[in-house]
Amino acid sequence: MSIGSATRLFGILGDPVAVVRSPAWWNALFARIGRDAAFVPLQVSAADLPRAWAGLTAIGNVDGLVLTMPHKQAVLPLLDAVGPSARLTGAVNTARRLPDGRWEGDMFDGEGFVAGLRARGIAPEGRRVLQKGCGGAGRAIAFALARAGVASLALEDAVPGRAAALAAEVAAAFPAVATAGAPDLLVNATPLGLAPGDPPPFDLAALSPAVAVADVIPNPEVTPLIAAARAAGCATATGRDMFEGQAILAAAYFGIAA
Repeated sequence: MSIGSATRLFGILGDPVAVVRSPAWWNALFARIGRDAAFVPLQVSAADLPRAWAGLTAIGNVDGLVLTMPHKQAVLPLLDAVGPSARLTGAVNTARRLPDGRWEGDMFDGEGFVAGLRARGIAPEGRRVLQKGCGGAGRAIAFALARAGVASLALEDAVPGRAAALAAEVAAAFPAVATAGAPDLLVNATPLGLAPGDPPPFDLAALSPAVAVADVIPNPEVTPLIAAARAAGCATATGRDMFEGQAILAAAYFGIAA
C-alpha cells in the first residue's frame, strides 16, 4: 500500500492506543480490496478529545474514526447524529463523515461481541451471564446479550451505582431477561488483564468446563483470564474475536465490503 495525494484517512482514537489491533486489520483490508485509504492510530487523552476532534474535523480527507477507551461516551456531544444502537447504549465506537461534512456515530461493540461468541461456538441464547464492566463497551455488550436472548444478566462494576443503573436500563428494554442466576457465561468487559500484574476479574478457582468465558481485551489476546479458562476446559472467546466481529460491522457502516 502506498499513500498518495488522493488517499482517504481513517483512524482510531484512544488512550492507550498502542494495544489496539485496528490499524493492521484495516490496512490489510484496504490492500486486499485495492482501496486508496490508510488507517492510523491516534493517541488522544480524555482531556484532549474535544480539541483533537475539532482538528480532525478540519482535515477534509478524514472519512471515518473508531473510538476506544476512554472516548466511547465522551464523543457523543461532539457528534451531529447518532444511530439506533448508540441511542440505546449511550456510547459510540464508530463515526463516519456524512456527505455534508457532519459526523454520525453508532455502536457496534455489542453486536461484534455476540458475533465473536458465535464464531467460537458459544451461543448466547438461554445463557446465564455474569458481566463485569459497565463502561462504553460493557453497556453495548449488555444490551446485545439481552437482545440475543440470554436468560439472565448480572452486572458488576467498580464505579458505584453504574451497574445498577445499566441493569435498570436493560430491564426496561428487555423485561424478559432476569437479573440473577448461577452463571454459565463470564464476561470481562473491564481493562483487567491489559497490564501485567492485574488481578483477575473473576475467581479463577471457580472455573469449570460448564462455564464459558469471554474477554474484551484484544492485546494480549490470551489474557490471564483466557489462559486460566482454557486450562480449566472452558470454551472461550477473546477480545480479538470481538474486534473482528465489530470491525466487519464498522466497515459496512463506512460503505466498505469486508
